[in-house]
Amino acid sequence: MRGDVEDKPVTPAPKRARKGKAEGQWKLGYREPLNKNEQSKKDDNPLNVRARIENIYAHRGFDSIDPADLRGRFRWMGLYTQRAEGFPGTDTGHVEEEELDASYFMLRVRVDGGALTTEQLRVIGEISQTFARDTADVTDRENIQLHWIRVEDVPEIWRRLEGVGLTTTEACGDCPRVVLGSPVAGISADEIIDGTPAITEIVARYIGDRSLSNLPRKFKTAISGQQDVAHEVNDVSFVGVDHPEHGPGFDLHVGGGLSTNPKLAVRLGAWVPLEEVPDVWHAVVQVFRDYGYRRLRTRARIKFLIADWGAEKFRQVMEDEYLHRKLIDGPAPEAIAGTIDHVGVHDQTDGRKYVGVAPPAGRTSGSTLVGVAKAAEDVGSTRVRLTPYQKILVLDVPSEQVETLTTALDHLGLPARPSVFRRSTMACTGLEFCKLAFVDTKNRAGDLVTELEQLCADVAGELETPISIHLNGCPNSCARIQVADIGLKGQIVNDADGNPAAGFQVHLGGGLGLDSGFGRKLRGHKVLSADLGPYVERLVRAFVSERHDGERFAQWALRAEEGRLQ
Repeated sequence: MRGDVEDKPVTPAPKRARKGKAEGQWKLGYREPLNKNEQSKKDDNPLNVRARIENIYAHRGFDSIDPADLRGRFRWMGLYTQRAEGFPGTDTGHVEEEELDASYFMLRVRVDGGALTTEQLRVIGEISQTFARDTADVTDRENIQLHWIRVEDVPEIWRRLEGVGLTTTEACGDCPRVVLGSPVAGISADEIIDGTPAITEIVARYIGDRSLSNLPRKFKTAISGQQDVAHEVNDVSFVGVDHPEHGPGFDLHVGGGLSTNPKLAVRLGAWVPLEEVPDVWHAVVQVFRDYGYRRLRTRARIKFLIADWGAEKFRQVMEDEYLHRKLIDGPAPEAIAGTIDHVGVHDQTDGRKYVGVAPPAGRTSGSTLVGVAKAAEDVGSTRVRLTPYQKILVLDVPSEQVETLTTALDHLGLPARPSVFRRSTMACTGLEFCKLAFVDTKNRAGDLVTELEQLCADVAGELETPISIHLNGCPNSCARIQVADIGLKGQIVNDADGNPAAGFQVHLGGGLGLDSGFGRKLRGHKVLSADLGPYVERLVRAFVSERHDGERFAQWALRAEEGRLQ
């Protein structure tokens, strides 16, 4: 019998149908964890970590924290481990993460829409004074970040924040993070529509929703009735636009993001009325949750799904499988020139004023925040706003009290009429606290502003529009370097003697609005951190001398001869 069987012709087994490229997409059947991050989220919903912080870690201290919580799930509660002191940028990427951990945390307070009351601002400032060594940074995500936080103090910090309606829930992690909104929503004559009700409803309905707490990676949202939230570089954005038939509403953009693989968001061609924004937002997030790539962290942002699918397929899947209806086609908003940062004294629609000030690269302190709250209340205001450009606004200022307020803010080191360089310089957290950074950014940005105010004093008045200068400590682009006039990406370079030193790769001519696009990288061109002042001075002077009438820096930088940019 055995011989008979062996003599029969062998029929090949039928091939199993392939599901397509295994990118870890849940909707296609790939639900098994494919990397340690996915395994961690499967093992325990990250939102559960709050109970362990309150009941275990806050009592037993830093050394009791489970590593999977420490470097993973803590982020869903707004907590990142802080870089230990004494590790230079040359150690970044060469030292185990455990060695870089300090026993302190950065705590991110989410401020959706950038909206704060003076009471809330004062509480954040007092928390900083008591628990964070008086540190406070205004971020380009409209949050406030504190440093030197001990896990033992976190429950009390939460108690104080929640007592005034603030939270740190999902300020970080693979979840819907803070929702950017116009800092002048509801008071600006320039906005097409006020997006505040949509932001409020999204936060109330979906932040802390366990069905959305395990996304492939972070998810960033922007909603504004005008173009003041960098909508082109968010995962989803709703931008104010006037439909010729239906009136004011929002144009829907999806798939923006920077880091090492930058992409601008694409329009889906859909017009969304205000009352439908939360449902459409939810549908976009669900598409990302179910179809987003989970196999590789480097491809786990929604921008990669959009790049592969295209806008038409994404919209169709969203409408057919999640909304179960078609969206209305709509027009694109008209692109604007420059950046709307709201710095200075401006009119509100109700006859009062708002005043925007510029902390140096977002760096401030708890004491300063308390001072801003008091200065605002002294002139009758109870509303403060943070911006996506690391600025602070005081709203509802009576005209006759503007000078009183600006004088008080100036005494706090927050000028309402800052130099063009202070106004337009941003920086990420940098080497001081971030474990990913190669170079210092916050302090270097502050020093650079001072240098440029001196070096370029004679030409600063000729800059009709401030030249944006963004410093980032690593390639992740938290400070949006690719869309700055001058983007500076931190890295270790060799100095004149061949020794490793802090330096920057240069990106020139990036922008948003009319200048939407990524900066020009000069081949092999690096600048030592110590040489930034003279280098930027050369660029500014070359621009002033060579520009055409009405030409913006981004336009000039993209056409200039490479030798003029080095």
